[in-house]
Amino acid sequence: MDTRDLSTHTVYRAGRGIEEVARELGLDPDEMVKLASNENMFGPSPMAVDAIRGAAERMHSYPKSSHADLVEELASLWETTPEQVWLSNGGDGALDCLARAMLEPGDEVLVPTPGFAYYAMSARYHHGEVNEFSISKSEDFAQTADTVLKDYDGERIVYLTSPHNPTGAEFTTEAVRTIAEETDEQTLVLVDEAYGEFTDSPSKRPLLDERDDVAILRTFSKAYGLAGVRLGYALVPEEWADAYARINTPFSASELACRAGLAALSDDDHVERSIETAAWAREYIYDELAADTWESAGNFVLAEVGDASAVATAAQEEGVIVRDCSSFGLPECIRITCGTEEDTRRAVSVLNEVIEVVEA
Repeated sequence: MDTRDLSTHTVYRAGRGIEEVARELGLDPDEMVKLASNENMFGPSPMAVDAIRGAAERMHSYPKSSHADLVEELASLWETTPEQVWLSNGGDGALDCLARAMLEPGDEVLVPTPGFAYYAMSARYHHGEVNEFSISKSEDFAQTADTVLKDYDGERIVYLTSPHNPTGAEFTTEAVRTIAEETDEQTLVLVDEAYGEFTDSPSKRPLLDERDDVAILRTFSKAYGLAGVRLGYALVPEEWADAYARINTPFSASELACRAGLAALSDDDHVERSIETAAWAREYIYDELAADTWESAGNFVLAEVGDASAVATAAQEEGVIVRDCSSFGLPECIRITCGTEEDTRRAVSVLNEVIEVVEA
């Protein structure tokens, strides 16, 4: 017996963990710095940790009330109805929900390149076909309406990332509005704001009040530090919000995740500290790294270092893990997550030494 044909499906390659790399290189994991996966430099919200401990004895129960409580809280935060909040198992779970709600077999989607691999993966899982629009390095990775529309050909879903991973570039609200206006009325414009807390630019949320063809994706993985519990959500137009009840998997967000999310939403100090430190780290990397960088609105910086694989490998041997962006189609670039002040300073120092050796 065989699976269905998966030959066109790619594999998502996550950044390697400290323990895995430390074992391989014979290093002390406590002495390593991981700045490869855009995780929160301060870890999870302490209030969320306490909430998880407190909820541990309720793990035998399905998360019905906690799910409803978190949805209500998010609806209040974003000034939507609860039905417009599609809670999910991570941001990728929200992508799956939207693909299930929107795609018929053979429908096409439009995804950015470079970009988050799971957009295309999710579409293909749901029997969609994938087309691409290019975010060009020669144009400093600018994200404009024309960037998308020049390659648009009636796709059912158009995926936009703002701030964009791995470049840190943004779409303006006006650009997203133009894309929505100039695409077909049956095209969903999906704006992934996973890094939205780190930018000074406003969310594209107001477009939900204007249109029925724009949705927003958000996550607890970054600013809230909850990547390990997998919690995300989509904000969708009121006109078709009730589709969630028909396509959602049962209890897609766990009891522990929902309780952690509720607590993290109340932990303003943790979020503000994370945002402020990321802003400091971005500026430090721009100023001190011996490589060209691009201005970023996320909690990471893209840098051009020549041979990304060689630089990332050499830095790893010195205990600093950064992301080789060859998998994004940028073999000359690395992505550096914003760390604590101590970790950022150490990473930049190691990278500068490594870049000099590799270039020699």
